[in-house]
Amino acid sequence: MIPAEWLKYAPKPRPLGKGEEWNVFLSYRSVNRTWVLSLYDILVELGYRVFIDQCELVEGETLIMRLEEALGKSQAGILIWSEAAANSKWVLKEYARLETKATKNEAFCFVPIKLDKAPLPEFADSKIFVDFSSYPDGPNGGELIRLVHGIVGKPLDAATVKFANEQNEASMDAARAIDAAVRIGDPEHIIELSDSNTLPWRTTPSLGCKAAESLIKLKMYPEAISILEKLEDRFPKAVRPKQLHALALARTGTQENLKQAQRILSKLYEQGERDPETLGIFARTWMDRYNLSQDIKYLDQSRKYYAEAFERVGDDYYTGLNAAAKSVLLGTAKDIQLADDYAQRTLTLVGTSPWANDYWKTATVAELLLIKKLYSEAGEMYAEAVRIEPESLGNHESTRNQAVKLLAKLGATESEKAEVLNAFKHISS
Repeated sequence: MIPAEWLKYAPKPRPLGKGEEWNVFLSYRSVNRTWVLSLYDILVELGYRVFIDQCELVEGETLIMRLEEALGKSQAGILIWSEAAANSKWVLKEYARLETKATKNEAFCFVPIKLDKAPLPEFADSKIFVDFSSYPDGPNGGELIRLVHGIVGKPLDAATVKFANEQNEASMDAARAIDAAVRIGDPEHIIELSDSNTLPWRTTPSLGCKAAESLIKLKMYPEAISILEKLEDRFPKAVRPKQLHALALARTGTQENLKQAQRILSKLYEQGERDPETLGIFARTWMDRYNLSQDIKYLDQSRKYYAEAFERVGDDYYTGLNAAAKSVLLGTAKDIQLADDYAQRTLTLVGTSPWANDYWKTATVAELLLIKKLYSEAGEMYAEAVRIEPESLGNHESTRNQAVKLLAKLGATESEKAEVLNAFKHISS
């Protein structure tokens, strides 16, 4: 529940008029969906009727027609802009639609928000935007206050500006403290921070989720679960704490916790939460069941949910890669052909060149090239990934182990295997 001392600075939604169904329409690219879900959770908690495609589109509906209809019935529109969105023709088209409606209808409030340092398109340079680039884990701080005012077209008074600035400073300080604790491997301080009762921690679940996700990275699963259970009590409508709760349970490796993780994810699925993050974690739990049992039907289920996520959005390279890899591991001629198709489509998203300072994305390119049986190119790309993080031996080992499994299923020759695995010669078999 959002604290009263924050709510007194947040304007209420405008009443819906004739022909209006939504207070606000969200436009975004699927790779930013986790952040957008956090925004959706907060706006719903504040009483706004929010159109977001994953929650409102009925399977089989004509996408463009439904989006146009929803926009036409919305009081305000938010465009979530990022480096990923800058490369999306779809988002650019939606920007144009939002700008056109704002020009024709003065009552329509159009608010662009930035998630990173990517510049807004030239035709948007003069528009006032809300900058969330300091909040990569979800909306919080004074920028959230400014956004809510922008949605209803209400300027901030002096007291609200002061409050917003104070919340920005407090929220960013808390986020930096979590990052600093991760850097020095200090999970106890993260737990101490999460017990803070200050306003930024009580306003939205984003800081709590950041703390829990950091503990998951540090393999402190019970501690992460404890934080997430408290968040779920405080923010019962929020999706992200439930996703992370399931992930932490699955990471513990016990059958009982894996079963509990699947219960959480299956319930989200039945509620219509079909975003790549939910489906990706769900698919991962089926892979965990396969690894425990070696029952191929669980591997098939894992592929099914990765493929569903990829087909629903089409631009999420993580789910595309996993749909391809699981298809290879299933191993039939039909599955291998399907893997090749998924790999080709995913390569169009990530390209065939290394990604500067990004080990996992470069390793993704390598794995896709491997699935395409471009063994020499895959070996060169794996070597590029290793150069990016030469000391990350754990990452190298898990990447190599996956490559070994795929090579066996693809029927690679010994010389082809050597071309690929030469990048990992520094790791003992």
